[in-house]
Amino acid sequence: MTRILIKACIHTGIGICLIVWSAFAMAETHLLAPCPDSPNCVSSLATQSDKRVAPLQAGADRGSSLKKLESLLGSLPRVEYDVVGQSRIQARFTSRILRFVDDVTFYVRDNGVVEVRSASRAGYWDLGANRRRVESLREQLSEQDTDDRTSQQHTFENAQHRA
Repeated sequence: MTRILIKACIHTGIGICLIVWSAFAMAETHLLAPCPDSPNCVSSLATQSDKRVAPLQAGADRGSSLKKLESLLGSLPRVEYDVVGQSRIQARFTSRILRFVDDVTFYVRDNGVVEVRSASRAGYWDLGANRRRVESLREQLSEQDTDDRTSQQHTFENAQHRA
């Protein structure tokens, strides 16, 4: 299969090759494509420590995690995303100045744990941009969770006050 992909890359161009290779790699891992050898990718499923990030926790189950991720991604500038199936979100983050596009894939497990992979489409080095992005998303999801708990607490207190 690898030889066929290499031949297809030579004949069709690198853009199509990356899409096909990514799909091939995802089919083999069933969750996220592996990171390439270049230092422009991080993944919660990576075995190499320099590419590994912790998974995200967005909600208590798949549904609530997907909802929170969609809400967060929808609020961010220069982000486009698609929900793929019942457990995957494929997002494209575009940098403000140079318009570089990074692909971020989220796979949400039944228990709400979010496996994540963030990789640059172009270039060899990302200067840590993908790792910073994942950590920023983690922080924003945590803030969103804190806001939800605070809102629930205020609702509870208001209900008690009225009673």
